[in-house]
Amino acid sequence: MQKICTKLLLILTLPVVSLCLPSIARAASETSKPNVLLIIADDLNDWIGPMKGHPQVQTPHLDKLAARGMTFMNAQVSAPVCNPSRASFMSGQRPSTTGIYHNHQFVMPEIPRGVFINDYLRRFGYTSLGAGKIYHYKQYRSEDWDKVDYSTDDTLPRHPANRRPGPFGYRMFTEGKPAEPFNEQRDESELVDYKSVSWCIEQLNEPRKNDNSFFMVCGIHRPHTPWDVPKKYFDLYPLETLQLPQVLTNDLDDVPAAGLRFANRNVHAALVKGGIWKDRVRAYLASVSYADAQIGRLLDALEKSKERDNTIVIFISDHDWHLGEKEHWAKSALWRQSTRIPMIWVAPGLTRPGTRCDRAVDVTSLYPTICELTGTPVPKHAEGISIKPLLANPKAKWKQPAIVTYLQNNHAIVTEDWRYIRYADGSEELYNQKTDVNEWINVASKSEFAKVKKNLGKFLPKINAEPVAERAEPDATPGRPARNKGKASVSGKKDPPPEGDL
Repeated sequence: MQKICTKLLLILTLPVVSLCLPSIARAASETSKPNVLLIIADDLNDWIGPMKGHPQVQTPHLDKLAARGMTFMNAQVSAPVCNPSRASFMSGQRPSTTGIYHNHQFVMPEIPRGVFINDYLRRFGYTSLGAGKIYHYKQYRSEDWDKVDYSTDDTLPRHPANRRPGPFGYRMFTEGKPAEPFNEQRDESELVDYKSVSWCIEQLNEPRKNDNSFFMVCGIHRPHTPWDVPKKYFDLYPLETLQLPQVLTNDLDDVPAAGLRFANRNVHAALVKGGIWKDRVRAYLASVSYADAQIGRLLDALEKSKERDNTIVIFISDHDWHLGEKEHWAKSALWRQSTRIPMIWVAPGLTRPGTRCDRAVDVTSLYPTICELTGTPVPKHAEGISIKPLLANPKAKWKQPAIVTYLQNNHAIVTEDWRYIRYADGSEELYNQKTDVNEWINVASKSEFAKVKKNLGKFLPKINAEPVAERAEPDATPGRPARNKGKASVSGKKDPPPEGDL
């Protein structure tokens, strides 16, 4: 019923908004509006220079971007997996509203035209451009864009079928083989991220209809697996001196059963036993530096273009990534290392160079903030709160916590001081973000923190929409097996299949 009401609201609201759009758009076109460049990395955690998540990481281009603007040190995703996260920040709606909770649901039939920000801004005179991985899988509505160039690694020459690329291919990585850089006979320019960035660079210098301002999205696939990047990026991280992330043995002993369901403990144990944990960390770091290099190409091109001083630049990741922390690998959990992402804003005339903000925000803020900075009305369906006050003053008062959802009715409420996790069965975790940044000590059972839980619990979503239907067919990507069937969840409902595209 909740899902039906949400869809009905969208259907009733959009025609009314549409009646007003022509006159508003004409007025908007009379004044110069800023361009917007949104760059999205995939599976990138806080292992970038500005966030100091790993002491040895080399990301010179993101370092330079952060020096130009503001880095949010406590930015959270709406969901710790690709599909619901991307659907959320592009639509401005939370997973608990849309019912899009995991990677095996189609987004486009559920969210109508005019809702995604790339389509919405077009109605106000923007030229909408996109390349690379923007939505999960191959979900694109061409009519939502003026120009879009969507490609995946699947369109490129691959290794022989009996020798999958990278350390693990696309599946989980328990095989005891060392990670390998991609085939050096392939030039870096053959890789999909290089091609996506090249396309975006071309668009910076191409004339646009009526000389409109642009909204451009560049989706970078790395550091998502497979970690098959050129050898020179592996060479940045010699194995003999590489540092591993901090991990507490038996860290999960105080985690409730509902949380344990999300932990890949067997994977971590296998990597440690096989002596290849450090090898996997190296491969991830290499992919981070490769992604940084591609982002740098685009940022350098923007710097040299006439659009430099009139372009808002936003950099985010779709979610975080564990490499052993909390005895977990990959994402798909409500802990810090699954949900806390890099987020950097450069807003000419607003952000100050090299500033940091510690306020807890989530990615639903992107939609209303972009609207406010471009002088575009914020639509009613956008649930987030504009962070424009924080862009102007990183220490501005901020009462709204970040809200993260994974599957139906499992949520994390995050502030500067606390992370409160409530699962569908009512079990809880509570971590002090000031004194326990690694989230090693779950204090949810301690009576002295009952008031903290009560106050944070007020922000739990009141709506937990029923999940939308899963896509009817298995992933058709060559070489990937069909999905497994779901398992019963702690709430008694059927879970989606395991997240295959790690």
